[in-house]
Amino acid sequence: MKIEEYGLEILVQPLLAWFEGHARTLPWREDVTPYRVWVSEIMLQQTRVEAVKPYFERFVKKLPDVASLAQCKEDDLLKLWEGLGYYNRVRNMQAAARQVMEEYGGKIPSEYAELLKLKGIGHYTAGAVASIAYGVSVAAVDGNVLRVISRVSGDDRDIMKQQVRANMEAELEKIIPKGQAGAFNQALMELGATVCLPNGTPCCGECPWLEVCAAKKEGRIAQLPQKSKPAKRRVEERTVLLIRDGDKILIQKRPDRGLLAGLYEFPNEPGYLDRTSVISYVEAQGFAPLFVEQILDARHIFSHVEWRMKGYLVKVEPDKGADAARIFAEFSELEKRYAVPSAFAAYMKYLADRKKDF
Repeated sequence: MKIEEYGLEILVQPLLAWFEGHARTLPWREDVTPYRVWVSEIMLQQTRVEAVKPYFERFVKKLPDVASLAQCKEDDLLKLWEGLGYYNRVRNMQAAARQVMEEYGGKIPSEYAELLKLKGIGHYTAGAVASIAYGVSVAAVDGNVLRVISRVSGDDRDIMKQQVRANMEAELEKIIPKGQAGAFNQALMELGATVCLPNGTPCCGECPWLEVCAAKKEGRIAQLPQKSKPAKRRVEERTVLLIRDGDKILIQKRPDRGLLAGLYEFPNEPGYLDRTSVISYVEAQGFAPLFVEQILDARHIFSHVEWRMKGYLVKVEPDKGADAARIFAEFSELEKRYAVPSAFAAYMKYLADRKKDF
């Protein structure tokens, strides 16, 4: 059988039969509610499944429903999210939770169009929540789905184009089996996540579509899907300062807008400062430096920028000028209370390895 002769319909039953025997056991699949589906889908954006599992379980234990998410203090919310990155995801979730409480009586809507009105929910997430939690026959097209459908059908259109995504959503909605929208969408995602892999060799021998896959037959697996290249990532050099007052380390809160908005960071400056410049900077902040040591270099990659960092440990005389935006915190507080983004993970580890010295 060939897709060009029979259409995408021939994919449905082999896919569902495969999924029934190969679906992974995941925490958000064990107790399916609209809230849990929504939280998991937001977390899974740009984050691996295995990395998400402990975060999901911790998050829903602390914030088990829409009301608790809507009421959570920002610092507590960001600390729960710490390590997942892309913090606007959780800020948008909270804004959406407040919308749900105010506009929908605390109940996440089931209608696809209504879900799209919520802050931070796009076509994919709306489709996932509507189909998985409510059984609505709507497509949920993410990168995994775009890849598997492009390969099996031999579609060489650029999947970065919105029109291609919209067209694929429309085609898939025609073949969603009645009463099985959630299983169908999850099966497509699962196939892309575990078999029809990106950036490597897919496990074609395990694929339920092996006999009909156009990319396999034509030897074009490595060429599909077609994807236009993103803009080149900008590189920024920065100097990170671990300013130590006794057993405490200085942190400061980032601005409410922009990269890593509202999170806590170690003081840092653009460019690479030498020892003399570090001393001048620290003095300009009102501190009296006692000891300066250059420590480790580190690197962190964001979606559009890469930080290349050099670090210094600076011991200063006791300070009395800390405020809400500039805080001396014990390392245990950094771990438990303040959300320090993973951009500074190497420096958090440096401090963790030296806790006994504090």
